[in-house]
Amino acid sequence: MPSEYTRSQRTSATRHTDRVTYDREAVHAVLDEGLTCHVGYVVDGQPVVLPQLHARVGEILYLHGSSGARALREAGGSGLEVCVTVTLVDGIVLARSAFNHSINYRSVVIRGAAEVVTDEAEKQSALSRLVEAIVPGRSAEVRGPTRKELVATTVLRLPLQDVSLKVRTGPPVDDDADLHLPYWAGVLPTAMTSAAPEPAPELSESVSLPTHVSSWTPSRKY
Repeated sequence: MPSEYTRSQRTSATRHTDRVTYDREAVHAVLDEGLTCHVGYVVDGQPVVLPQLHARVGEILYLHGSSGARALREAGGSGLEVCVTVTLVDGIVLARSAFNHSINYRSVVIRGAAEVVTDEAEKQSALSRLVEAIVPGRSAEVRGPTRKELVATTVLRLPLQDVSLKVRTGPPVDDDADLHLPYWAGVLPTAMTSAAPEPAPELSESVSLPTHVSSWTPSRKY
């Protein structure tokens, strides 16, 4: 498999082209690290953008939602044209001028037709992977979905084809004329952290804290 995704008209940047990459491994790392994505599509001529959980399995991105959602029902035909983004913020960039403030980030954009998963085994597997993508080891220690819950859930499959990754790293880029100004400039690094687990109020004292919960921590993968 090629190390990079093929650049297309839909994935070509018009600004800051030096920040764009199609590196497959880097794209996968951002998708796997991100806990949520934003899915954009058009319904009745109106744009909609919704946050969702996602899971990557090879070259497929799985999404899910309610079977009652009109847009997901329409995806059962030729597929639902979507634009999916996963963005990770790594730092706040403070410049000497307000104009040159920025953020350090990694952002994947995927465009394509998301299709409904109709195969029951693939659907079950995708739902399990959606749980595992958030907390590895969790799917083996919970009740699986009932038939009613499966019917109420739609799983979408989006091939990773029209894909790009945009990355900004490093310090602020100030104008030469501003370098003498007496204002602090630099980067405020940001990172997701985990705190002590908070048990549900009705949790029995006989239920011990599982290792996959006590050891969970977000990790940077690129």
